[in-house]
Amino acid sequence: MLSDEVWRELRSQGAPRIFRERSVMLRQGSPGTHLLALTEGIAKVVCRAPDGATTWLAFRGPGDLLGEVSVFHGTPRTAEVVALTPCTAVVMEAERFRRFVDERGLVMDLMREALHRLRESDAHRTELLTLPLVVRLARALLRLAELTASPAGSDGVTLTGLSQEEIAQATGVSRNAVITGLKRLRSSGAVETGRRVIVIKDMNALRSWAMSA
Repeated sequence: MLSDEVWRELRSQGAPRIFRERSVMLRQGSPGTHLLALTEGIAKVVCRAPDGATTWLAFRGPGDLLGEVSVFHGTPRTAEVVALTPCTAVVMEAERFRRFVDERGLVMDLMREALHRLRESDAHRTELLTLPLVVRLARALLRLAELTASPAGSDGVTLTGLSQEEIAQATGVSRNAVITGLKRLRSSGAVETGRRVIVIKDMNALRSWAMSA
């Protein structure tokens, strides 16, 4: 992550834009003419295959850069970013961003962040192959809880905008399996669920599920 000071400077380099829930923030295949600095909301990153299949890649939240890889390489975007909740992001032109990075010597910082994301992706793929469903589900919810800034009281976090199909993509299982997993988490008192709403009621209980492999 960039320092708070650099992040504030970065945000001053572009113009803020509001994205509606479910809107496409960056489209796969489009040129890297600009990037986004996400300041509010939660987004998902997915890759769409020619046959229509969708592969979940990551969740992103405030403090994350979106689309910087295509900006650096001058290549079309290899993934799509979709707003799961209403999002606000600073839009910055590619050349202005590259100049900002050069002037402040941020290349190594961004490389470290890219390496961190790569390791995160590798860890997720390993989870999909080795961990039980409810453990993967608990870990996915904890990742979202770390990104969200919507507290539901002193002991919980409210996650909105996420469908069961998207949870299934993020955990590599069927929608029916997600329903079963959420039922187990509800029975333990870790979460409550509604239509596109999951309230984490007991973070310690959810962490226990996440570490129960």
